[in-house]
Formats: sequence, C-alpha cells, structure tokens
Amino acid sequence: MKADLRRIVLLLVVGLMSTAGLPAQKMLGAADSLAILSQFYHQEDAWNDANIERFMQAYWPSEELVFVGADGPTYGWTPVLENYYRRYPDAQSMGKLQFGVLKLSRLDSSAAFLIGTYHLTREMGDLHGVFTLVWRKIEGEWLIVSDHTSASE
Repeated sequence: MKADLRRIVLLLVVGLMSTAGLPAQKMLGAADSLAILSQFYHQEDAWNDANIERFMQAYWPSEELVFVGADGPTYGWTPVLENYYRRYPDAQSMGKLQFGVLKLSRLDSSAAFLIGTYHLTREMGDLHGVFTLVWRKIEGEWLIVSDHTSASE
C-alpha cells in the first residue's frame, strides 16, 4: 500500500509539473486524479494477485462498457470479463503486471482519459503495449467506460 501511495504522489507531482502551462479546463483536480490513480493501481494489485474479478471492479458494470483490442470491440461488462478469463485462465498466464502512466487529463467535469503502458512478465513470454482508458465519474465513483488496448510486437 505504501508503494501505491508513493506512485500516486509521484504521478500527481509529475502531472502538475507537466500541466502547469495548460489552460485550467484541461487540468484534472487533485482529488479526482487521486481517485482515478487509486482505482488504476488497485487494478494492478488485483491482477498481480491473479484476481480478475477484483481487477474488473474499476470497469463500469454496464452493457455500454466497451473494450477495444486486437479482435475489435467487445461491449458489456460480462463479455469483457469472459474475455479476460479466456485469455488469462490462470496465474501463470496472467504473469506480473506493471502499469505506467503517460498522460492523465480531464475531458470535462465528469470525464477523463488516461494513456498508459503495460508490461506483463511471464514465463511463457512477456507482453507489453499501450492503452487509452476513458474514465467517467458515475454516482461519485470514477470508472472505466472505454478501454482501447494495443499490444506491441
């Protein structure tokens, strides 16, 4: 948990420094940034505990959720969950996940996007790539409503 807090504080400081010259409407408030990054790093922890159900708690539990990957879009929380189970049936296939944040920005008062990187370390071969997450504040909670993930070669 302490490592998570250090990561979040570091990202906030870097984010504030990198957005100092931007107009105010593009900046995400500290409380919202902290809420999003907390959810985001809880996902990393859940993945590394091989707990896909807990990983999915950051996603909007709606049929309107969309995940776009190599096979095209998947709509709905349950189909996205089923895809994760199909692609990562056990802890060995899940490996250890490390996220990176490239950019976190506000779209409007209840929406933000996060551009990031992922790296899965696995005995069967590492995977890495980039993603864009669209977050929406729904009933006071920041949730992922759209995930576009691309694997690198």
